[in-house]
Amino acid sequence: MPILVVVALAGFAASLVDGSLGMGFGPTSSTILLAGGLAPAAVSTTVNVAKVATGIAGGAAHWRFGNVDLRLVLLLALPGCAGAVIGVTVLANVDGDALRPYLAALLLAVGARMLLRFRGLAPSPEPDPDPEETSRPCPRTGELAPSFAGRVGVGAAALAGGITNGLIGAWGPVVTPVLLGRKDLEPRHAVGSANTAEVAVALTASTSLLASVGSDGVDRGILLAMLVGGVAGAPLAAWTVRHLQPRSLGVGASTLLLATAAGDLADATPRSWLRWPAMALFLAIGFLAYRSGATNAEPARETGANPAPVSGAGS
Repeated sequence: MPILVVVALAGFAASLVDGSLGMGFGPTSSTILLAGGLAPAAVSTTVNVAKVATGIAGGAAHWRFGNVDLRLVLLLALPGCAGAVIGVTVLANVDGDALRPYLAALLLAVGARMLLRFRGLAPSPEPDPDPEETSRPCPRTGELAPSFAGRVGVGAAALAGGITNGLIGAWGPVVTPVLLGRKDLEPRHAVGSANTAEVAVALTASTSLLASVGSDGVDRGILLAMLVGGVAGAPLAAWTVRHLQPRSLGVGASTLLLATAAGDLADATPRSWLRWPAMALFLAIGFLAYRSGATNAEPARETGANPAPVSGAGS
């Protein structure tokens, strides 16, 4: 029974992190399940099945709070599902652990760029009221209209995210940083839309995994405990993301990405025990970056300078 309580709490924490920052459910829950002795294929299946249920709960909550852009969800889900099939196919024929260090190195670079971008973004207490700014998406009708190059870029990120989700359960770390870097998208819409599209991607990945490797090794008690904890945390995360400043959201997401990628890189070395020190180091770097950015933003507020708009950093 205690292990089920731990798994439920892990599911709650992973869902809260994922729903608030747009990433983290897969890496967080996978780490705990692997530490519990589950086989990698069983872990991937368990996590993706759990992500379907938590994604539905989170997507409904994000919709309720106006965090979802329907066109963006479709733009992410279609190539994401195709990528999930590719990822699961590769996982069934190639050792996914061999690819993990290269993916982690790429994510580490993305996280560093993202942290530098959001570190100095001045906090803004209210959304930009400028009525002439019409590039933001409507959360209920999906009026996001990016350029052709923008659609291609988002679609490519979704395809890559689907592949990594099928391989290592990572969707958010690939997709969310790309969305958070767009000028025409508020951070809460980026997170809400990415989490909603993840339902389709996780459903595709879990179905493909069950078809290719079966359900052997999947502990139904652990799966149920993770589902209960994850579903409980999803609505709270959707509420939280509406009240987070763009800089807080960006620094938090990039810090989580850096810590996770550093841990994966450490696992690929002979000194795998460096995983936790490496993750702790990048968590500390993210905290210091946030504090430093907050300090640097004070003069702008004191002199009455206009704060950066809520739409976040540019691409």
